[in-house]
Amino acid sequence: MSFSPNGNDIAVAHSTSPCITAYPWSSGFGAKYTNPGTLPASIGYDVSFSPSGNDIAVAHSTSPFITAYPWSAGFGTKYTNPGTLPPNSGNSVSFSPSGNDIAVAHSTSPFITAYPWSAGFGAKYTDPGTLPTGTGIGVSFSPSGNDIGVAHSTSPFITAYPWSSGFGAKYTNPGTLPTGIGRGVSFSPNGNDIAVAHDSSPFVTAYPWSAGFGTKYTNPGTLPTSTGRGVSFRPLHPAIAHRRCMLY
Repeated sequence: MSFSPNGNDIAVAHSTSPCITAYPWSSGFGAKYTNPGTLPASIGYDVSFSPSGNDIAVAHSTSPFITAYPWSAGFGTKYTNPGTLPPNSGNSVSFSPSGNDIAVAHSTSPFITAYPWSAGFGAKYTDPGTLPTGTGIGVSFSPSGNDIGVAHSTSPFITAYPWSSGFGAKYTNPGTLPTGIGRGVSFSPNGNDIAVAHDSSPFVTAYPWSAGFGTKYTNPGTLPTSTGRGVSFRPLHPAIAHRRCMLY
């Protein structure tokens, strides 16, 4: 699920056709927008609006694994697929804060794929030098756009990189790792913290962030009751209330 940056629209990725549904939002749902003319190919796992609100992207389970559209109070004509597709199921999608890049976490190596974005996909960026170790399930850029984090299926469960129009050298793993499969990742709005939703108690793990992981914060006094599947910080201001919550 994702709100548009101006808060006037809401979109939901879901498991059966049309796999993406969107509505106007004004303290409640308006009448559903018309479906895209060309639908995502299959199960929608995640959706994200660009920071400008002029585009919307859906990560989904079969080729081309990522589908994007212009957005102007409704879906425009589908953008051309990337020249180099993600290699398998798109599980999460995120635009960089500048809107100049888009990243997709997916199910087979390299587990994370990123492209320049300018009203369409540019040529795929080079893969990270050190890949995430398993299925990419969540991806998020830091608010500055200088870092990118990937939640994934095998230890260390969270992997992060500097970002500058491409992946830098992988940051050192946290000293205390999440305890199970990483399913969602989010940076705080000021960029000073990072949190991971995961399998196995305590189900959510958070760290200070300063161009790398700090010492793990104390677990919540009352834990979530089961597998963490998505995580989000409260925005600094309602106008930036566009962090998505992964649903699957």
